[in-house]
Amino acid sequence: MTIYGFLWDMDGVLVDTGEFHYVSWIETLPLYGLTMSRETFNTTFGMNNTGVLSTILGYTPSPEYVSEVGGRKEEAFREAVRGHAKLLPGVMDWLNTLHQMGVRQAVASSAPIENVNVLVEEAGIRPYFQALVSALGKPSKPDPWVFLTAAQQIGVEPRHCTVVEDAIAGVEAARRGGMRCIAVTNTNPAEKLTAAERVVARLDEISPLEWLQLTAS
Repeated sequence: MTIYGFLWDMDGVLVDTGEFHYVSWIETLPLYGLTMSRETFNTTFGMNNTGVLSTILGYTPSPEYVSEVGGRKEEAFREAVRGHAKLLPGVMDWLNTLHQMGVRQAVASSAPIENVNVLVEEAGIRPYFQALVSALGKPSKPDPWVFLTAAQQIGVEPRHCTVVEDAIAGVEAARRGGMRCIAVTNTNPAEKLTAAERVVARLDEISPLEWLQLTAS
């Protein structure tokens, strides 16, 4: 019997956190003489802090610099999001149904593992996941590292995995990893996510059973 896996991006897919991240960057970057436009935020959303800062600076900064700037930004984010973690529409139904069907699930996020832990605990969804994987300090999306690692940790072949993403870089990472992808237009418009097999405004536009029947054919 084929074992299927679902690899969930965290921010903007499971939990509505985009604005908290944006505000945290806007508060932190001026301390280092940097700025970020909304367009740059949308383009880099889904990358880890090395990817974000490399885009802003135009070169790859040292690990020490990323740790200092990114660490301050993430502390601001965790402080801001506590008590405000809300699951996006359709997420709980998908998590429940996939769990009941025996589908293995993981969080595969560019965020620090501390952020992932805070959000899954606050949202009450920790029991649904067999693995929590952070790409902090690893190759950033669109590199497929985080998805391939998550697939390995839950014991599912990449070709039998579906990635759920909202970021341009994340959709590309799924494609490079040889995985199917459902893209949700929570952060980017549909026309920027066309590399995904399915693009939806909300997860409740498609049922887990319908999707698994489609991907099994």
